[in-house]
Amino acid sequence: MRPGAPSASVGKVGRRMGTVYAVANQKGGVGKTTTAVNIAACAAASGNQVLLCDLDPQCNATVALGLDRDARPSSYDCLIGDRSVAEAARPAGPDNLWIVPANRDLAGAAVELPRIEGSDGNLRRMLGPVRERFVLTLLDCPPSLGPVTVNALVAADRVIVPVQAEYLALEGLVQFLDTLQLLRRELNPALVLTGVVITMHDERTRLANDVERELRSHFPELVFRTVIPRSVRVAEAPSFGLPVTDHAPGSPGSAAYRELATELAEREGASRVSVERSHQEPEAVPNAQVEVEE
Repeated sequence: MRPGAPSASVGKVGRRMGTVYAVANQKGGVGKTTTAVNIAACAAASGNQVLLCDLDPQCNATVALGLDRDARPSSYDCLIGDRSVAEAARPAGPDNLWIVPANRDLAGAAVELPRIEGSDGNLRRMLGPVRERFVLTLLDCPPSLGPVTVNALVAADRVIVPVQAEYLALEGLVQFLDTLQLLRRELNPALVLTGVVITMHDERTRLANDVERELRSHFPELVFRTVIPRSVRVAEAPSFGLPVTDHAPGSPGSAAYRELATELAEREGASRVSVERSHQEPEAVPNAQVEVEE
C-alpha cells in the first residue's frame, strides 16, 4: 500500500487495554524511532491515551518530541528499578501522547543490568498500572540485542520490526527472527511478532524494489502492506520536535504512517507467529518461512 491522500481517521490501535509493543531491530538506522514516534502520534490523534518509552541511550525519540536529553526521571530509572513507568511518564506535546524520556545515563544500563539478579523482567515489573492507564504503550528499543532490548521484549505483548529497503537489512531480519524465537522460548512465550514494516523505501531505485520483492516473497504474511517512503519531511521532523504527522500532515510520509497505524489495528487479532528456517538458501536472503496463526 503506497501512501495516498491523508485518511480521515486512524484505526484504534491497541483496542485491548494495556497493549505493549516493542519496536525493535538489532540493526541501527532502520527507522525504529521514527516508526515508534509516528505510530504513537497517530494513535494519540485517534483519541487513545498513548505512552512512548524511549529506551535508546541516543535519546532520539525524546529529542524528536521536543524534550531534553537530560530529562529526569527517565527510562534508566525504570530499568534499574528506582521508578515506576507511571512515575517517569510526562506529557509529550501532542494531545493524549505521553513519554518516558531517555537520558545519557541509559548508556550504563547495559553494564549494570546483568549484575542485577532477575533484571530481565525489571521493565515488565515497572510497567505496573500503566497497562490500565494507556491503551497503547510503545517501547523504542536501542539498535542492539543487549539487556535493554531484552527487557523490552520481555515486557512487550507484541513486536514491530522496521526494516530498511537495503540488502543488509534482509540478513539482519533473519538473525533477529532467530533471536526472537529463542527469547520467546526462554523468557516470554506470549510474545507476538505483529509484523515487519519496510522503511526508507525509494521506489525509483531497483535495489529498494528488489528488497521489497524478496521480503514479500519470503515473508508474505509478515510484511505490512504499507511501505514508508524515503522522505525529507520525515527526516527533518525531529529537528522541529514534532512527529511528521504534525510537522507535515499532507506529506507522503505522514500519510504512510497514518496508513500503517490503521493496518496495525487490523493485525491485533493475530495470536501467535512462528518462524522456521529451511535448509535451502536463496540467492538474496536465507529462506525463512513465517506462519501467522490466528
